[in-house]
Parts: sequence; structure tokens; C-alpha cells
Amino acid sequence: MPEFIAKDGTRLHYADEGTGIPVLCLAGLTRNSSDFDHVAPHLPQMMPIRLIRMDYRGRGQSDWADHRTYTIPQEAEDAIALLDHLNLEKAAILGTSRGGLIAMFIAATAKARLLGVALNDIGPEIADVGLAVIKDYIGRKPAQKTYKEAAQFRAMAWTHFEAVPMERWLAEVKNHYIETPDGLDLRYDPKLRDAVLEAGAQPSPNLWPFYDAMLGLPLCLIRGANSDLLTEATADEMLNRRIDMIRADIPGRGHVPFLDEEPTLDALHEWLEDIRDH
Repeated sequence: MPEFIAKDGTRLHYADEGTGIPVLCLAGLTRNSSDFDHVAPHLPQMMPIRLIRMDYRGRGQSDWADHRTYTIPQEAEDAIALLDHLNLEKAAILGTSRGGLIAMFIAATAKARLLGVALNDIGPEIADVGLAVIKDYIGRKPAQKTYKEAAQFRAMAWTHFEAVPMERWLAEVKNHYIETPDGLDLRYDPKLRDAVLEAGAQPSPNLWPFYDAMLGLPLCLIRGANSDLLTEATADEMLNRRIDMIRADIPGRGHVPFLDEEPTLDALHEWLEDIRDH
């Protein structure tokens, strides 16, 4: 993967493929650019796409940094720095979970850099039950020792996902962990846990103004119908505030959809057409 250097010297990796509408893919909190492996082959079939994927600081192939920089404002600054590095004035953002929060932050602080936003199972209100799950596992190595064991565990325990073949679970755990002789290790800095817990010790900001900042931008929401992070009520209010928002609730998916489900692809296609025609 190519790389660029953030202002503080942190080396950040990214992938840049294709030509057409620039779509910057921003992954989930503990994840990396492989988050978009399942959707990547489909997007160029919809229309010409320049697919850009970035590993946040402390994740994937990017450098680890001071955990106090593992914040949404810093990660938004890094995303804009990548656009600058690529000489891109604007890009659309496809943001999974944390990536969607970063997209909303950019809309509120640097809206001129955006062509549109697609949110994957994230909104301006985060359900406590889903947040508790994240705080429980973040920064901790899984108990399973091999990719096969971890895939089998997910197939059994992740009941909010339905009809997922074992091959998909195996691909997922390979993207999230490194298999070593001592068991599975994380593909991110375990001090990300400190950053999340320290942020959680502060009062939660009202994120609705950040959501409302996307007014005028083509907007798409993908929601897992079984999501424990984005409630149906929050998604309904998002649509109420933006009646032009494209919305797809994905049956048999929790947090987060894989993005290659048929309803997801239909929604993303419509979103890209909106961006093209905007």
C-alpha cells in the first residue's frame, strides 16, 4: 500500500484504485481498509469509481501513535490530509460506523471537501447497548487461538447476523486479526481502548448538528435491521430530517452490514447516481 505522512509525522497507509468519482472509504473503529473488501468489486460496476481506502493511525498498516490522537477530529484531519496528498478537492465518503462519524465531523468543519456521504450503520445517536459491547471487546485479544476457531465462534455467537457462510466469517476474522503461534493478535494498537474509555469519561456531545451539517449533500443510510448500535427510531428521525435520504434496512444483519448485500448495493448505486447528477 502507498503511504503519506501526517503533520505529526505519523505514517498512514492507503489504497487508491480506479478512475471516476472519488469515494473515500473510512472503516469502523477497530477495523482497517479491508472493511471494504466485500463491496469493492461491486462499486466500479455501477459507474466509474476511484476507490480510496485509508488505514487510520494505530490501525492496519499505519503507524501506531500517541493514543490521545486516536480521536474523530484527528482522524478527520488525517482524511483531509489524504485528499490533499492526492490533490483531490472533493470526495464522497462511505463511512462504516466510526467512519460515518468522521464524515459527519468533516461535514460540520470542511463541508466543501465533500461530494456526498453514505453512512453504514451509524447515526447521531449511539445506543448504549451497542456501545457497551464495543467497550467490552476493544483492545482485548480474542480467546480463540486460530482463524478457524474465531470464524466458528462468530458463526455461533453472532446471532444478529443470519445466513452468513463460514467462508465469509473466515474472511472477516483474517481481516481483523493476525494469526501467530501464540494465538490471534489485534490488527490495531491495543491502546485504542484507552482512547475510547477516556473519551467515554467525558459528556457525550450532541451529534445532531453534525448530522444536520450534511444538508444539501447526497446522503445514504445503510442500517442492519438487527443493529444494536443504530436504533430504528434514530434512523426514522434521520429520515424525518432528511426526507431525500436514501435508506436501506438490511435484513439479517447487525452492526455492521458487509455492504455487498443486494439492498445495500441498490442503495449505494442510487447514491452514486445522485452524486453524479448533483
